[in-house]
Amino acid sequence: MAVDVDGVSVRLTSPDKEVFPGISKREVFEYYLAVGVLMLEQVAGRPTALERWPDGVRPDVEHFFQKHLPKTAPAYVHGIGVAFLSGRPGTLLDPASRAAIAWAVQMGTITFHAWPVTAPDVAHPDQLRIDLDPSPANTFDDVRRIAHWSREVASEWGMTSFVKTSGSRGLHIFIPIQPRSFIDVRHAAIALGREVERRHPDLVTTSWWKEERGDRVFIDFNQNAQDRMMASAYSLRAHANAPVSLPIDWSDVDSVDPRDITLRTVPRLIAERHGDPWAGMRRAAADLSPAVAAWDRDVVAGLPELPYPPDFPKMPGEPPRVQPSRARPLPQT
Repeated sequence: MAVDVDGVSVRLTSPDKEVFPGISKREVFEYYLAVGVLMLEQVAGRPTALERWPDGVRPDVEHFFQKHLPKTAPAYVHGIGVAFLSGRPGTLLDPASRAAIAWAVQMGTITFHAWPVTAPDVAHPDQLRIDLDPSPANTFDDVRRIAHWSREVASEWGMTSFVKTSGSRGLHIFIPIQPRSFIDVRHAAIALGREVERRHPDLVTTSWWKEERGDRVFIDFNQNAQDRMMASAYSLRAHANAPVSLPIDWSDVDSVDPRDITLRTVPRLIAERHGDPWAGMRRAAADLSPAVAAWDRDVVAGLPELPYPPDFPKMPGEPPRVQPSRARPLPQT
């Protein structure tokens, strides 16, 4: 069948196919149309990888991440050229219209992962992103507290932050910045995480290795490394109840229940609230210099570079990429 999306005819096949338990492909398609205008404010112009589940979201089926726009994409779908960390060129989706988003959904996309850059400058992030990743022992109240503490530090450094549910047990904090290098932004995220950790060491950790985290919430600084992917605002997540990564107001952090944020509730929640809590995102770009200066102070104080993700090449100043319990002791002299 063909669906008119803002004057563009978008194909929708197998509309009654179950994508989530009890939720059809038509409902997923209609959800993204319902949130499309707000979503475009956050993703248009950003190269975007697609998390595709063509056979539905079930534990027994394959899914994959598509980082290259197919050559068979229709004329109304456009791409953004990027260079991956490997140096290879690629073309990712530009989700610049509701029709382009709908096309991706027709292709089995569940989650959109927009890069923290805006074309044409795809080498310099204009967002710093913080992923609050709780341990199994942490409650969502723990995550709430750390979100507020992170916002407090960011504010002290002159940065305005925006928050959203992750679609799972955490929260995501996005900070619009004046474009800087990926390395600078990652270092700034480490500095912010370390400052929150210093103030609240019993509940916060920046330890990359899980065996060192204990029952603490990890501030995932590596979401700012090049090529890393993070769910976009308003994206569905691939869990059975079709949860949504939903932008919320800071005043709602203490009352929101992520279990209530789903494909079937979000359109109503959006209709009931007053304004878009992320409306000022693109106009709030901050100077990252205070955060980078905090990184530099930590380096002078003897704090080291932290490990990069395992698929990265060895990076300058990086410690050995081996979990501490498996590290060989230094020889005695």
